[in-house]
Amino acid sequence: MEGSQQMSVTMKDVAALAGVGVGTVSRMINGVAVKDVTRRKVEAAIKALDYEPDAAARAFKTNHSQTIALILPTIWHPFFSEFAYHVEESLSERGYKLYLCNADGDPEKEHDYIQMVKQSKVDGIIGITYSDIDKFISSNLPFVSIDRHFSEEVSYVTADNFGGGELAAEELQKRGCQKLIYIGGINPYPNETTLRGDGFEAYCRAKGIDFDILRIPEPISDLTTPIADFLTKNADFDGVFCVNDAMGMDVMTVFKKFGKEVLRDYQLIGFDGTRIDSSRNYLVSTIVQPKKEMAEAAVALILKKVAGIETEKRVILPVFFESAGTTKDM
Repeated sequence: MEGSQQMSVTMKDVAALAGVGVGTVSRMINGVAVKDVTRRKVEAAIKALDYEPDAAARAFKTNHSQTIALILPTIWHPFFSEFAYHVEESLSERGYKLYLCNADGDPEKEHDYIQMVKQSKVDGIIGITYSDIDKFISSNLPFVSIDRHFSEEVSYVTADNFGGGELAAEELQKRGCQKLIYIGGINPYPNETTLRGDGFEAYCRAKGIDFDILRIPEPISDLTTPIADFLTKNADFDGVFCVNDAMGMDVMTVFKKFGKEVLRDYQLIGFDGTRIDSSRNYLVSTIVQPKKEMAEAAVALILKKVAGIETEKRVILPVFFESAGTTKDM
């Protein structure tokens, strides 16, 4: 019986208990400011009656779904998973829900997700994408990019990738490394992660450090062959910087096949700040991206866009170094 009574609670019931008009309750639920004393009455009535507004009806009336989509290349990568966690937390604090989209590198999937905005199924999109979707991204689409600059009209949030590359080279140099190498992939669609190698190279050139670079076309299905070829000309390195932590772990595995042990023969720094959970250490010594701050900045930007407010075009956040067992203590 209690369940059937609970299901029948209406906005009119809330208004009657609060002693206000139905229109006042409707305005408050739909985000329109009301007097504090009125808001408290309505909130108390909603709690007492356990009233749940009809989300679909609310979206229809306001033309907003109170939902933001997050496009990820994959949910399997720890960086993307942690970033999604912080996006969801930030949205929840603002009364929004997260629609998680696992694109798996498929531009058609990403296009379908973008169409959801045009169909008013979601209010906007935060996207981490390395696919060919430039033609679908326009200035009037509520879209915030992560680590990729589409055009001057599309806002994006990124960590200081160039500075992170410089910092990695500097930290290896501080720990006595004299011959440095950078290993990373090359994506056919330009993105901010390529600046990591650029920063590394710029620092080495400025400081006169002996270095070399191995860039491997993506998607990478075989890491052993290009590294084996590279080692025939660069066997005397003692410091390695990889484009991300996952690449760093794979590189250590391949190096081991050739008899090279981390710390004994070389030191290694990755990029991202990857760990299994917040209570554990980073998987490798790493340049840490401020994932929580990046997520909060992206949420702030997308909600401004949804509200029609002018936004910053670029947000760059600082990175920092953390030692985690693949570099020597100083």
